[in-house]
Amino acid sequence: MGERGTWKVIVEYWAPPTALTAQGLATGSRLLRNPAGVAAAAMDIYNVEAAEILANEALLLPIGEAAPIYEKLLATFPTAVKYWKQYVEAYIAANDEETAKQIFSRCLLTCPHINLWRCYINFIKRVNSKRGSEGLEETKKAFDFMLNYVGNDVASGPVWMEYIAFLKSMPVVTPQDESRRMTTIRKVYQKAILVPTSHVEQLWKDYDNFENSVSRTLAKGLLSEYQPKFNSARAVYRERKKYIDDIDWSMLAIPSTGSYKEEQQCMAWKRLLTFEKGNPQRIDAAAANRRITFTYEQCLMYLYHHPDVWYDYATWHAKNGSTDSAIKIFQRAIKALPGSEVLKYAFAELEESIGAIQPAKTIYESLVAENASMTSLAHIQFIRFLRRTEGIEAARKYFLEARKLPSCTYHVYVAYATMSFCLDKDAKVAQNVFEAGLKKFMQEPGYVLEYADFLCRLNDDRNVRALFERALSLLPPEESIEVWKRFAQFEQIYGDLSSMLKVEQRRKEALSRTSEDALSSLENTLYDVVSRYNYMDLWPCSSKELDYLSRQEWLAKNMSKKNDKSVMLTSVVGPTLDKGNVGVAANAKLLHQSARVVRPETSRMVIYDPRQIKGPVIAATSSGYTKEVDDIFKMLSPPIMSFITNLPAIEGPSPDIDIVLGVLLQSTLPAGHDVGKPSGPVPGAATTDLSGPRNQNGSVHRPPRDGQPTKRKAIERQEEEDAAAVAQNRAMPRDIFRLRQIQRSRGVAPAQSGSAAMSSGSMFSGEQSANSSS
Repeated sequence: MGERGTWKVIVEYWAPPTALTAQGLATGSRLLRNPAGVAAAAMDIYNVEAAEILANEALLLPIGEAAPIYEKLLATFPTAVKYWKQYVEAYIAANDEETAKQIFSRCLLTCPHINLWRCYINFIKRVNSKRGSEGLEETKKAFDFMLNYVGNDVASGPVWMEYIAFLKSMPVVTPQDESRRMTTIRKVYQKAILVPTSHVEQLWKDYDNFENSVSRTLAKGLLSEYQPKFNSARAVYRERKKYIDDIDWSMLAIPSTGSYKEEQQCMAWKRLLTFEKGNPQRIDAAAANRRITFTYEQCLMYLYHHPDVWYDYATWHAKNGSTDSAIKIFQRAIKALPGSEVLKYAFAELEESIGAIQPAKTIYESLVAENASMTSLAHIQFIRFLRRTEGIEAARKYFLEARKLPSCTYHVYVAYATMSFCLDKDAKVAQNVFEAGLKKFMQEPGYVLEYADFLCRLNDDRNVRALFERALSLLPPEESIEVWKRFAQFEQIYGDLSSMLKVEQRRKEALSRTSEDALSSLENTLYDVVSRYNYMDLWPCSSKELDYLSRQEWLAKNMSKKNDKSVMLTSVVGPTLDKGNVGVAANAKLLHQSARVVRPETSRMVIYDPRQIKGPVIAATSSGYTKEVDDIFKMLSPPIMSFITNLPAIEGPSPDIDIVLGVLLQSTLPAGHDVGKPSGPVPGAATTDLSGPRNQNGSVHRPPRDGQPTKRKAIERQEEEDAAAVAQNRAMPRDIFRLRQIQRSRGVAPAQSGSAAMSSGSMFSGEQSANSSS
């Protein structure tokens, strides 16, 4: 098909064919370098890379051709500020002011980003530049409107300063106008210095100059009043910036993928929200709530597809007494995430809690209409809602309608019967419902167990036994495991010894048909006794004995597979059991492998052979290793070299040496003196050193050439010995190049570094040599 043709298919998925250009197709070649990326872009509308390429392509097109691309991009990313800004600027450049206003009306309130709002204010100033005093007044209203929404942004400092400069530039005619202007500017300054922004200090300086230019007497009182508030705003900004710096402001809102970056961004936003909810600036409740609301709105620009953020936002409003705002948030959330059932249940719960029964019922009806063919959960919750709000008869009427649906499962019968028994206190109706469901769901082990529990609560042991017998006569052996377990437990509690042993033996015989080793399954073991005589978390044996018995039970069932290496390896490890983690329901067949689990056929597995894959050709030396490996061996001490040469040969994939070395070099190894071993030199290590006799501290002692050491040389030698003694107390460097530098500084020849020069006991300290020898 070719690169150009493939990219055309991807772009046509997003945009009409008329929007394609040669440059756009060339730009898309970046995506085509990865075949997996091509498939992802063609199938996933949330492919960020493909969206970025299309947005860049739209910049090169006339607005008439680019508009469909922008509309599709914004339908997928409705909170992408950069796409909205790019879209509206294209219309502004084309002098289409009406369309630009319509676009602003669609995005401003849902995208409280300072860059988009500054684009809006520049557009308003441009439109009203030639309208005289009327245009100035419209611009002033636009500034007030803007700062009311985004004035709490940490980057809103330049906007406050721009607004003040705009107010100062407004013409005045009368002294009254001048007085009103000064009052307005003072109020704006006093609002601006309370917002923790990056320009708060500059705004304070400008406010100081402004007040002193008007009246020094008045300035002294006002500045002393607002000085503590400014100090608080400046301190909060420094703390606020720590949280904001962790946020990626260029991220697009996509459904959750579980990536590390996404989780980090979620946590960063939640930390910022927690910080704002704490009201660190100690401002009044109304101002603090506006700031928290603004932070939530900003968070939703990036976590638009995260239902937990929407829920937290709505419940925060509800806790603060603003249920109307909470309802609006839930409505927005359901519109943003129409497939989220849990948000709809939360919304219905809020409506019901405030007494709005009819709106809540409408939500439940929509859930039933959307999910009736997939799950019975909506039916069950609607029945419970009707029982709470309209009474028993309304719930019964809906149950009779729901049970006739082909998609109705046994869960609906269990839920309605349990509700009748527990809430309506009508055991007869509940039993009739269970009996009616038994005609349809006798083949469902889950339904049989629920009915058995109900009969046990009625203390009707005769009907419980009859139910188990009926069910076990119809269920196939592989599906009757849980029923047999419950039957055995029932007899342990309600039956006598003979009936208990009889059911246990019948259970073994029935389940032996599903086991490969039928004889071992029929044998009685001590583990069966433990299963019969435990109660809750009380056991007739110790943890060690229970672990031993469970191992023996498992090994006995796998004796027929003793030739299978995978089974033998598993048997060596064996399952370890904890009393706290073993329940009564798992006693009889605790380690039974379910037939429903698809397991690999290990007998056909082959050992990985790297020769099957052609890799780079590396020339080996006479030792059988590569030249690089031989060079590394030369720098190792004899004990480590002996250890490596005695390692068994492994046939399998080779690790990446660079990665292994990188991990080792970054690891913190304990110092030798921390191990608790003696720090003296190892006798055997000194005999392999070719650098001559050594002093007590391990340093190399070399006599002077003339055989008569002078006083100066003796002092220098003593200094070298002291330096070597200090080096003993340090951990061995992890950098091989650092090791070689230390060797040269101590007079060891590079050629000797392959043996004794790298010996831990002779060069650094006796304790390291002891560690290596051990």
